[in-house]
Amino acid sequence: MSISEQNDMAGWPPEGTVFPVSSIDLAVLPGEHPFHLREREAAQENWAREIDANPALYDGRMVFQHRLSIVDGVVTGESYVTSFSTFLWWRRQRQPGGFHLFGLAVVVSSDGAIIAIRMAPHTANPGQVYCAAGSLDENDIVDGHADIAGNMRREVLEETGLDLNDATADPQYYAAHISRSVTLFRVFRFPWTAEDMLRRIEAHVLISEEDEVDGVVAIRSADPAAQRYNVAMLPILSWFFGGGR
Repeated sequence: MSISEQNDMAGWPPEGTVFPVSSIDLAVLPGEHPFHLREREAAQENWAREIDANPALYDGRMVFQHRLSIVDGVVTGESYVTSFSTFLWWRRQRQPGGFHLFGLAVVVSSDGAIIAIRMAPHTANPGQVYCAAGSLDENDIVDGHADIAGNMRREVLEETGLDLNDATADPQYYAAHISRSVTLFRVFRFPWTAEDMLRRIEAHVLISEEDEVDGVVAIRSADPAAQRYNVAMLPILSWFFGGGR
């Protein structure tokens, strides 16, 4: 591991804090991720254990960040397309030289609730509650760069049936990071009440070919014990319900 990899988080804001993002430039490079080249055998051994425990897992392709900097609100990164199995092995260790960066649309009802989903038992995040989101993949690459806005719209539409184009988007992006996982998020305000939105999403889940969603939740406080939240949600909830919005 190089010295540059060891020092790749120098100057970042403190973990678990929300900070504004002024611009995003995430290049997707050709070739293999250095972590994959270094750890491919260990990753395959771990994958055998993962699918033995959860046969429903799928070893698809995803965009996995290698270098990432956050300076004065500017997010810049270099990534590669790699296998989900490689990412899962990295996730167990959170080694330098890798970052899990993803976009998250904070979907808000007209009466001020955050609308989230609960992940199904067979997924990689079983039972966890968070706003509809997913890792960047090859569908989110435009002209050699990761399209965060496009990823957000696609994931929300697939998992909830809601179209972000029907919402009013806050102008500002924000971010938070925990254990080398970086969440880029933006608030989208819909013209419907939480009750109405829950009904719409539940109806979508019943007919959707996607089977990753096990329930829908309307969040009205920052209480971290109210649901089994994915850790990435905690700074967002504290910021949103604490007046940061």
